Amino acid sequence: MGITKEKIELLHTQIAGAKKIVITAHKSPDGDSIGSSLGLYHYLKQINPNVVICHPDKAPYFLHWMPGFDQIISLEESGQLVEDSFKSADLIFCLDYNSSSRIGTMEKPLVASNAFKVMIDHHREPDENFCDLMFSDITSCSTAQLIYEIIAESNHLDKIIKESAQCLYTGIVTDTGSFRFSSTLPKTHRIAADLLSRNINHSEIHENTYDTNSLDRIKLVSFALLEKLVVLGQYQTAYISLTAKEQERFNATKGDTEGLVNQALAIQGVRMAVFMKESDGIVKMSFRSKGKIPVSEMAKNNFSGGGHLNAAGGKFVGNMENAIQKFVTILPKFVEENKSLF
Repeated sequence: MGITKEKIELLHTQIAGAKKIVITAHKSPDGDSIGSSLGLYHYLKQINPNVVICHPDKAPYFLHWMPGFDQIISLEESGQLVEDSFKSADLIFCLDYNSSSRIGTMEKPLVASNAFKVMIDHHREPDENFCDLMFSDITSCSTAQLIYEIIAESNHLDKIIKESAQCLYTGIVTDTGSFRFSSTLPKTHRIAADLLSRNINHSEIHENTYDTNSLDRIKLVSFALLEKLVVLGQYQTAYISLTAKEQERFNATKGDTEGLVNQALAIQGVRMAVFMKESDGIVKMSFRSKGKIPVSEMAKNNFSGGGHLNAAGGKFVGNMENAIQKFVTILPKFVEENKSLF
């Protein structure tokens, strides 16, 4: 399901013949989904100008700086425009998700569309039924890296302009945890180096993405770490939980809790971390781990989720108290089953 010459040829046949191209990404967008969407957008515009980006919802504020961000149409803000785009599309890119269920209410117009669909993704267990062409590589650190590789195999590296390079670099940096995750391979650094050679400022990208915080966010993060962090030493596990009322207290907006789970994982002696956030009767859960601890299995088997070996997401329908109770109840068995990894 990776990149082959035959797939590249088919892809460019579709691009050349498309009258309307739509780029999509998953719900609750992150740096990779936004970076890959905009990186591909700036590339495609040089080949076929009839390109739009349609996302289920808007990205957090710290990603709004990326060039072309104002071109992204979100379903939550412009529903009719998104639906019209799907109806007129004859080529749709599905970026950074491996199942149509990952795009929330935008799934309906996607599935209903007769357009040729192309998946570019790096998550485990892709659904092979909703796309016509798949570029799927679970060893890739990010979808942004996959897009770079597709462009390279197309002999189009000259078409990676500064704007595209900025976006692809951001996607790679954010999904590798600034190159610290195990998914970072030698080729990842080579690709990053090539993107840096295209007159982009990596310090500025890092500042825009990581060093732009509201006072409310700083207070929320401080509260979460001081009051809501729980370390279960016997299981080498830590978790942080934030109820809806607690988020409201600090005027939390989308993106304010980004990275909290990684701070819990960074505690000495902790091998697994979970962040739980309550919203509208659902507790969203982010799982992270070190080494080969398969948090993706915990998410998949217990919380209707999944993802990567060391980074996964899930959800619990109900309140925070019950979500925590379920997690701490299943934790001992999970640790016992994977004790050689802890």
